[in-house]
Amino acid sequence: MVRPARTTDIPKILELLVQVDMVHHKGRPDLFRGPATKYNAEELQAILGNPKTPVFVFEDESGVVLGHAFCMEKQVIGDSVLTDVKTLYIDDICVDEKARGKGVGTALYTHVREYAKACGFYNITLNTWTCNPGACAFYEAMGLKPQKISMEEIL
Repeated sequence: MVRPARTTDIPKILELLVQVDMVHHKGRPDLFRGPATKYNAEELQAILGNPKTPVFVFEDESGVVLGHAFCMEKQVIGDSVLTDVKTLYIDDICVDEKARGKGVGTALYTHVREYAKACGFYNITLNTWTCNPGACAFYEAMGLKPQKISMEEIL
């Protein structure tokens, strides 16, 4: 079952955030410290209380949280080049490493897509690191296509 995250989910969300960081740390130790979280408990409390940053969790039949999806409403208004479309940005999707390949990610993404449609968003966007080919393949399987590419040269 996918549902809005609650403050009681914060300890499990923190565990999942460490898993996300470690995937990135293993792929790019030059950029990601590992093991770490991008948010602390206080920041998560604020995020969960903000209607502009919806967070959803997948909970199994035993009540165990097996994944999360962090989202953010984004809209640029009055830009000289960009249109005023309202975007739902997925800041993070994580499935517990013990539950991967069991449909948790698909359920989370499907829920986010339905939420975005119901709320009148124009599109869904996200960023994924090329050092995480599993995530890239998953998002492509969900129907996402590259919108832009960030490039680097390490000096």
